[in-house]
Amino acid sequence: MSDTTSPGDRLLDGIRVLDLSRVMSGPFCTAMLADLGAEVIKIERPELGDDGRHFGPYVDGESAYFMLLNRNKKSMTLNLKSERGRELLRLLAGTSDILVENFRPGVAKRLGIGYAALEPLNPGLVYASISGFGQEGPLAGRPAYDPVVQAMSGIMDVTGQRDGPPTAVGESISDVCAGMFAAWGITTALFARERTGRGRYLDTPMLDSVFAMMLTVLGLELYTDRTPRRAGNRHPVTYPVDSFATRDGYAVIVVSSDRAFRMFSEAIGRPDLAENARFLTNADRNAHEGELRTIIEKWTRRRTKEEVVAAMDAARIPAAPVLSVADVTASPHIAARGMIFKAAHPVLGDIPLVRQPVRFSGADRGSESPPPALGEHTRELLAALLGLADSEIDTLAGEGII
Repeated sequence: MSDTTSPGDRLLDGIRVLDLSRVMSGPFCTAMLADLGAEVIKIERPELGDDGRHFGPYVDGESAYFMLLNRNKKSMTLNLKSERGRELLRLLAGTSDILVENFRPGVAKRLGIGYAALEPLNPGLVYASISGFGQEGPLAGRPAYDPVVQAMSGIMDVTGQRDGPPTAVGESISDVCAGMFAAWGITTALFARERTGRGRYLDTPMLDSVFAMMLTVLGLELYTDRTPRRAGNRHPVTYPVDSFATRDGYAVIVVSSDRAFRMFSEAIGRPDLAENARFLTNADRNAHEGELRTIIEKWTRRRTKEEVVAAMDAARIPAAPVLSVADVTASPHIAARGMIFKAAHPVLGDIPLVRQPVRFSGADRGSESPPPALGEHTRELLAALLGLADSEIDTLAGEGII
């Protein structure tokens, strides 16, 4: 596969996105599109902008949170509480391919900028709504942030140590999942538009997104009489698939079959384990998990995590050290994959940003522009897209519309 590209090889070149979203789920979605060349116009409130601009951690007054989510975008301020602001938004939608919003259900409709209002103006518009619980259903009106959705999706209940409380996943997984599913839905709808000429409406809930990803626990819930329970780092079904203490931390070992268990037993110098009636099958190993774990950790605790992983690699058993975020950020692999790139920020100088992870053959991985200052592109875009004169733009500014 060649990485040779030319300036025209950005896959979403020519696609314009109106991004009305805030905080994480929508901005994550539109960042993925921007990485591939879409022109993403971030519509923000005058004065305050996206709530994410005010989330820490801060560096010299700039939000690192906002910077990671809003690379490669343009910023336009527009007061959608004013009729003139909404009129301008409708005109912009007429020139756009995609609109993304994550208002609470019903808000866009009340503002007169919902899909039903915009579709007649632009039948090819792909309109994506991201919300906590969807546009319909008993929970549709509930406000949602990631911890709320983790709690109500079931994922929090199955995360954590067996004898401990429910535990949140260590990142805002509900927002990220919904953003990814929305980006997938948008590009699918664009493909369908190539065939039909018509856009469509996408309803992407955070709850549904997380629920759809819980394949192992749903397999237990829907197909067996075993209620999914918290199991710590071990796999809910297969053992030993778990993390084990070493001399200097933890290592994960994945023994996924009876054959693999025989290979594992040889690797730790205990070939007798594979012949032991208590450990012959996965069911046996689960039934005697405590005893087997003690045996395994007697071996791992005498070694560093790197030594454990090396022994498993030699035996062709999947294994890994448990790395810190600092470890993986500084790793040669992340560097080789080009996941972190530098962009020139007007306040901070060169800043590190993280790109979307998919590599497309023969395609540019995206530009390297920093997140925009609030309203940085308002005048430029109003003039270029709507043909407004400087005097008209001055009037809009004077009236607080931009």
